[in-house]
Amino acid sequence: MLKAYKYRLYPTQQQKILLDKHCGTSRLIYNLALECKSTAYSSNHINLSRFDLQKQLIDLKKEFPWMKEINSQSIQVSLLNLDNAYKRFFKTKKGFPQFKKKSSKNSFGVPQNVKIEQSKVYIPKFMEGIDFIQDRPTKGILKSATVSKTPTNKYFISILCDTGEVIPDKKSIISNTSVGIDLGLKDFAITSNGIKISNPKFLLTNEKVIKHLQKELSRKTRRSNRYKKARLKLALQHEKTANQRNDFLHKLSNQITNDFDTICMEDLNIKGMIKNHKLSKAISDVSWSSFITMLTYKSEWKGKNLLKINRFDPSSKTCNSCGYIKKDLKLQDREWICPECGVIHDRDINAALNIKDFALKNLLVERQLMDVEASSMDGRLNRPKKYLVNEALNITFEPALMRCSN
Repeated sequence: MLKAYKYRLYPTQQQKILLDKHCGTSRLIYNLALECKSTAYSSNHINLSRFDLQKQLIDLKKEFPWMKEINSQSIQVSLLNLDNAYKRFFKTKKGFPQFKKKSSKNSFGVPQNVKIEQSKVYIPKFMEGIDFIQDRPTKGILKSATVSKTPTNKYFISILCDTGEVIPDKKSIISNTSVGIDLGLKDFAITSNGIKISNPKFLLTNEKVIKHLQKELSRKTRRSNRYKKARLKLALQHEKTANQRNDFLHKLSNQITNDFDTICMEDLNIKGMIKNHKLSKAISDVSWSSFITMLTYKSEWKGKNLLKINRFDPSSKTCNSCGYIKKDLKLQDREWICPECGVIHDRDINAALNIKDFALKNLLVERQLMDVEASSMDGRLNRPKKYLVNEALNITFEPALMRCSN
């Protein structure tokens, strides 16, 4: 199993200069290679590989002798990253590679020769070692590293290690150890067992300070010393907001993956929802995408199951007791009464219960279909396959999935 360990670096002044040169050179090579690939394809329909671009580095180093101070493998990693970005674009048809800016986050890769000894990390061109605080020990074999510099002038190193651990087998999917989660804006998450986790709204809490700092920055002369100081204050405030949000998401995702063996969620179209200008700021602040990503890889590490239902399933409009669908339910209706059975529903809790029911039922149907397909291949079917498929679709799970007892 591969895991990354991130630590903060405390380089000397000379080391900071050399680290900045590495970041700047990696950014320069990436941008030059991107321009070369784009020009070659648009003018002559030639697709340059990273090896074609790598051959030009020899002439480039002759033209710019200062590039010899930089680790040559870090420069080659920039070409590899660009090649991977192109492959992702042609595979997913979105996210074309963009030119990197100096003002954004800077980084460079170290593919090998990474060592840790006595609170110092050793990488090529830094043989004296860089001080860092190792708040937790690394496990396994050190494979590679990525050094990054934040807009607040802080340096970090992320070390990729092969821990040698085997990914555990998935837990059994049982109703008693499953939970449905409905994500929202008023409450960050609502679980099927009736727990509502309030939305911290970190951006809204710090918005007043951020607006003040932005106004102060706009009054400064661009690229002056006071401008740089004001920009640093604003970046520190944004960093604080991001750290608060990540801390909350990590703790919550860790708690959920520890408490439950199966997590049921809705497959949300977050990118489409952000296009709603009235809700885009709130949706960006709540950071559903990062939360789902954390649940995904932590579930893999711990052998837990993550099930998703279709985004068009009527989880909020369906009565969890009798199955009646209230088609005229509006967004502002936070509670509603089922006209069939008379049960009073809390909209969010009812949605979380339905998400759990739909996910478990869909899984049961998939398993029935797989069994039908396997049986048909073995020639052991006495009835038509179509009949068995329809029979599987009508199967219902345990009544109410014992939700009341849970």
